[in-house]
Amino acid sequence: MTDAYDRVAPGLSSPAVDAESITPGNGTLGHVTRAIYVGGGGDLAVEFMSGTQVTLRGVPAGVILPIRLRKVLASGTSATNIIGLW
Repeated sequence: MTDAYDRVAPGLSSPAVDAESITPGNGTLGHVTRAIYVGGGGDLAVEFMSGTQVTLRGVPAGVILPIRLRKVLASGTSATNIIGLW
């Protein structure tokens, strides 16, 4: 398949080029995310790339959050079907 954009350097405002399913836990993700998709709404306890930990309360289902994470924590996360985009 031809990719008309294969010579364009990706940036943070570019579309995602890959994804992985995220199971909340205390381990570091395989990649720092560019964004995350939340399929099932709820609370999302996260650790940002900076190391700051917060809980995002009441995240609605079907939203893409443009946040750079290194962890989705098990304790405090009730959201489901989380996909990391980068």
